Amino acid sequence: MKLESIFPFVVWFKLITKDSIKADLIAGLTGAVIVLPQGVAFATIAGLPPEYGLYTAMVTPIIAALFGSSFHLVSGPTTAISIVVFSAVSNHAAPGSPEFISIALTLTFLAGVYQLAFGLARLGSLVNFVSHTVVIGFTAGAAILIATSQMKHITGIFVPKGESFLHTWLDLFSGISELNIYLLIIALVTLMTAIIFKKILPKLPNLLIGMVVGSIVAIYLQNFTTGIKLVGEIPAQLPPLTIPDFSFATIKMLAPEAFVIALLGLIEAVSISRAIATKSNQRINSNQEFIGQGMSNMFGSFMSSYAGSGSFTRSGLNYESGAKTPFSAIFAAIFLMIIVLLIAPLTAYLPIAAMGGIILLVAYNLIDFHHISQVLKFSKSESAILLTTFFATLFFELEFAIYLGVLLSLILFLAKTSTPSIPTLALDNSTDIKSRKLINIQKKPLEQCPQLKIIRIDMSIYFGSIAHIQKHIAHISDNEKIHHILIVASGINFIDLAGAAALVSENNRLKKLNGGLY
Repeated sequence: MKLESIFPFVVWFKLITKDSIKADLIAGLTGAVIVLPQGVAFATIAGLPPEYGLYTAMVTPIIAALFGSSFHLVSGPTTAISIVVFSAVSNHAAPGSPEFISIALTLTFLAGVYQLAFGLARLGSLVNFVSHTVVIGFTAGAAILIATSQMKHITGIFVPKGESFLHTWLDLFSGISELNIYLLIIALVTLMTAIIFKKILPKLPNLLIGMVVGSIVAIYLQNFTTGIKLVGEIPAQLPPLTIPDFSFATIKMLAPEAFVIALLGLIEAVSISRAIATKSNQRINSNQEFIGQGMSNMFGSFMSSYAGSGSFTRSGLNYESGAKTPFSAIFAAIFLMIIVLLIAPLTAYLPIAAMGGIILLVAYNLIDFHHISQVLKFSKSESAILLTTFFATLFFELEFAIYLGVLLSLILFLAKTSTPSIPTLALDNSTDIKSRKLINIQKKPLEQCPQLKIIRIDMSIYFGSIAHIQKHIAHISDNEKIHHILIVASGINFIDLAGAAALVSENNRLKKLNGGLY
């Protein structure tokens, strides 16, 4: 086994220069400023104290950068993973409680074990069989759930814990008389400030600016009301050591939910890595990416970090900022540690309503409107996957929604591969002899040989597709009375034993009719 397979960072260590260090430092500082408000927001979504989002943004990127394959992927807390963590752990403990934190860290460790095992088993190609539309539909539904969860903090209307999506909105409408206008003002000012700064000064950290402005407004409004709750001071410390709960009962309880988080995290990380690699011309090793994500979550669970994955926002910004090597993600984590040690006490003045406004914007940005419109416009099968996953996310358990979306995408994939296209071909005699070739008669009407049917099978011949292929061959021999059939194999990737047996069977049947399969 090569050293690079065990320690992939050996490869990019050789590429480090003074210029790359400078570029990575700039990209890292930019990433640290961006992830500061995101980390606090994502931890809130996950039902954890705010500092746990920052701990995750400090630890996870370093390990993922060292053991992953992408030069630009920045791992850490993400919206989609955070909402699944909240959904999974809130079934077993009250959000924010010590038990909730302990279970979340154990869940993170188990998710990392799954991811590492998949990587070591060389199963990186598995994500190719899961439609990206599943993630798009899930994240859109999760965005709606996240926004809904913040309504009680923004309006001040009481909503019991654990309420479903529909019941939450029913409670909000029925309790409209309890609306706290001061909280609503704080949230809207924070939200609008972040949006405006993103439009007019996109290079500035708009979320952080929104939080600051929201806090200033809250300080002023405290003269008129006592109902403004604050996030509270975040400890000015580095991630403390923690020990997940390794009891058999806990592991058995969390294993199914950890699998969902592992799967979602891998799909996110590989999808983002590949998207950026198309711009940077880098080759991504999915197996190594699995290992990097697994190592980061396993190690992170011992450093107060909850489940993370690749972040599209931070990874895209990392690339656009000129990052050259994975050192940029490591620098971002180091800069974040320094920033937290310096300004953590200031979070004591951050109102929960302002955080709610920021989370609304995060949720909105989570929805890929362009991709959704493209899917709904051009693909019925992908539309079915998108809408099924979206509505399942809203009305069922999140784990079930992901499984349902993945299952539906696999069913449609198998349905497509089991009914391959089988065009009829004919020789184009309009050109000279050397240039003549077989042409699809649907593209160009050509005279066909009355005794020989030429077909091309545009898919593998395997157990799932043989019924469709045999039906097509039978149609030719029974309806068109042509018993000599030539198969052009240029579109066939492979033939399994069942496929080979089916072809032999068809050949024997045609031979009895004085024909054959060629």
